[in-house]
Amino acid sequence: MEILTHQDPETQSADIVAGNIAQIKALFPELITESADGTTVNIDILKQLVGDKTVTDVEEKYGLNWHGKRRARQLALTPSTGTLRPSPEDSVDWDTTQNLMIEGDNLEVLKLLQKSYAGKVKLIYIDPPYNTGKDFVYPDNFQDNIKNYLELTGQIEGGQKISSNTEASGRFHTDWLNMMYPRLKLARNLLRDDGVIFISIDDNEDSNLRKLCDEIFGEENFIAQLVWKKKYTGGQHAKFYADFHEYILVYAKFADAIGDFGIARTDEESEKFIESDEFEKVRGKYYTRPLKSNLEERKTLIYPITMPDGNVLTTQWLVSKERFEREFAEKRIVFRQKNNGEWQVYKKYYQLDGGGKTKPPSLIDRFPNTEAKSELKELFDVQEGRDNVFYTVKPIKLIRHLLEPFLGSDDICLDFFAGSGTTGQVIYEMNSSDKGKRRFILVQLPEPLDNNLNTIAELTKERLRRATTKIKSENPGWNGDLGFRIFKLDSSNIRSWEADRENLANSLFDATEHLKSDRTEQDILFELLLKLGLDLTVPMETKVIAGMNVYSIGAGALIVCLVDKIASSDVEALSTGIVAWHVELSPVVDTQLVFRDSAFADDAAKANCTAILQQHGLVNVRSL
Repeated sequence: MEILTHQDPETQSADIVAGNIAQIKALFPELITESADGTTVNIDILKQLVGDKTVTDVEEKYGLNWHGKRRARQLALTPSTGTLRPSPEDSVDWDTTQNLMIEGDNLEVLKLLQKSYAGKVKLIYIDPPYNTGKDFVYPDNFQDNIKNYLELTGQIEGGQKISSNTEASGRFHTDWLNMMYPRLKLARNLLRDDGVIFISIDDNEDSNLRKLCDEIFGEENFIAQLVWKKKYTGGQHAKFYADFHEYILVYAKFADAIGDFGIARTDEESEKFIESDEFEKVRGKYYTRPLKSNLEERKTLIYPITMPDGNVLTTQWLVSKERFEREFAEKRIVFRQKNNGEWQVYKKYYQLDGGGKTKPPSLIDRFPNTEAKSELKELFDVQEGRDNVFYTVKPIKLIRHLLEPFLGSDDICLDFFAGSGTTGQVIYEMNSSDKGKRRFILVQLPEPLDNNLNTIAELTKERLRRATTKIKSENPGWNGDLGFRIFKLDSSNIRSWEADRENLANSLFDATEHLKSDRTEQDILFELLLKLGLDLTVPMETKVIAGMNVYSIGAGALIVCLVDKIASSDVEALSTGIVAWHVELSPVVDTQLVFRDSAFADDAAKANCTAILQQHGLVNVRSL
């Protein structure tokens, strides 16, 4: 029975470097070699494969560079030393919900989610802190991320002051870019191949964020830069132009993987499709518009078209000559004779073109920010003068407008700058309106607040609870998922070697127990889920075997026993009982078994347990 320690890959978050090397090796195995420092990539061979001039490390190249970029990239590649501890007492419908709300530094949380959710998220929406020169609490310049996070949020002694990011610091853009870069790198890994990300931003970092996303997602995967008109009045104090808008950048993981895209047509738009032809079963009904253009002159759109009566009409048309010829061949062009005998050219617009949807405009001239403040004030009954926390909240209708064209009825949506929890409420409302089973994962730092709610994370949870009550009252016949599981970032449950030089004997004694004494079985179970790549909402069963609690996770994919003591006399009953339960569960994947290492009475008891299990085909047996 192999002992799992905090240094084993199975007990750490995903090793992204090892994954990158594996992908390179799969494409170009000759690039990977061994050196005194371990596995390396041979740059000389890479140059030969792609041509010397395409591989460079010089600074004078196109792209976005800043001080600390190398360190920011390394942060994304460094495995997390933390875990997510469950908080059922703080959750809603813990046993049945598929939604997650995670308290913690989103950089560490994104690392911890890599094994369980890589390639599974359909849509990410984030509203990161804008770089306005005010405080933002993502320093990322420390050796121990988890310790820093716990200090920063006052969970252990020695809290750290949050410093302002002012333009006078000389690192105004640098600090913000160093904060965003590793988070976006990790976020991309979580997206499905047809996934998309929406990022709200203002003028301060819009240009830098665009270049940053071009590098991380690829310029070819840029979808749009939406302009949201956030307010209609005000701006009298502006120095130059009154500021009425913000931006929302949209990128895909792979733009080519996105199918027909659009939003459902309104009833008024649908009423236009009244004509039929031989293509109705495939294209639906259609309506027509004159092909002749009255727009500003463009010479590339001026060319002759021969009418049915032989006359030639040369004028400006709506489409190019090449497109006209293609659509004419597809019978999307029709000639009609007017009352005066003249012929006119029309273009057909079919009901099912573009998947039966219409393209949304890049200008969002709706959903002003005042709606967001009203929505929260209604939920929380907040009085005027106490709404300082609501300044940057986005309206429900805006987020829903962004999500609906992309998010299927059972897709996962991630928001790792969750704020007040708007995205979670939107998912609730979308599901209640179409009986969908969309899921959300929200991540929010427990940043302190100066009001009756202790932290922003507390505000997030409370909004979700109140939104649940509101939606239940508005949809009494709907019994969908209105819950959420709470997890909190903390240091790993697996003890690392921490020598106390003044009390070395106690340090050695403590090291005999690999698990921290202040952690529960639930804590350890969910760390195993994370580190072994299982969903945090996967079904979990408990069975008492030989008087001991045994857990089956994911229908037998993982079987765990974490009792404190396993006597030699109980080993056979426990092992054969687990074998019988495994047969009953009949899992479709190989089962992993995990025990508490210190629980066995002696090495003989541990060896006997392992032997019985392996005799019945359960060979993947580990201990903690």
